[in-house]
Amino acid sequence: MVKFIILPLILVVSLAVEALGSEQKGLEIAMEMDRRDQGFGDSEVTLRMVLTNRNGESSTRELRIRTLEMPAENTGDKSLTIFDYPKDVKGTAFLSFTKILEPDDQWLYLPALKRVKRISSANKSGPFVGSEFAYEDMTSFEVGKYAHKWLRDEPCGALTCFVVEWTPRYENSGYTRQVSWVDQAEYRIQKVEYYDRKSELLKTLVFQDYKQYLGQYWRARKMLMVNHQTGKKTTLEFSDHRFRGGLDEGDFSKGRLNRVR
Repeated sequence: MVKFIILPLILVVSLAVEALGSEQKGLEIAMEMDRRDQGFGDSEVTLRMVLTNRNGESSTRELRIRTLEMPAENTGDKSLTIFDYPKDVKGTAFLSFTKILEPDDQWLYLPALKRVKRISSANKSGPFVGSEFAYEDMTSFEVGKYAHKWLRDEPCGALTCFVVEWTPRYENSGYTRQVSWVDQAEYRIQKVEYYDRKSELLKTLVFQDYKQYLGQYWRARKMLMVNHQTGKKTTLEFSDHRFRGGLDEGDFSKGRLNRVR
């Protein structure tokens, strides 16, 4: 009888220790990703967004994204997205202040209405200006926003990747979890799978053509987001990355959204 009691207990303890080890390793991977991207200060990049429907028909937008690094551990980065083309979206501006567990602060300026619209925390899973990216995808990666778990190591193309699971800890996420492939050489995200509130695969994001800047910071020059449930996809093509241009918090002000250039 003692044997029948002890053996299951040993199995339960062993599984618990293994789970804790996977969670600790997942957290360490996320922390190393974050550490390697610290210190860039501010950046600006030009990009081309291509929206493709399930029939293969495409439309193109041109925009810029400015980012301000916030060094405090309990504060996420700030970003400003400005649309330059086509004419019907020119002047649209999206301002995002990433938080950790509190709702992100996000505002959208619509020039046709000449007003600033606050994005509700309950609407973070909504599509960002008609793309396959959600509003919550447009925030910076912050370690504390997720519970982390290492799943396995496996080849990813010519590289070897950690496969890690990120479970959102913040409210109103459109995802139950995200599974990411992170290369072991440089800790760059290669692919992310997003699972919806029914735990079904919703989207896959692939990062391509990485380039290193300032001898430290890796940025993908192409991202492809595919929505498996609608057949739509959004491609982002990045160019002209610039760092440490002297941006400050005054450049990321809600009150200036209608005047950004």
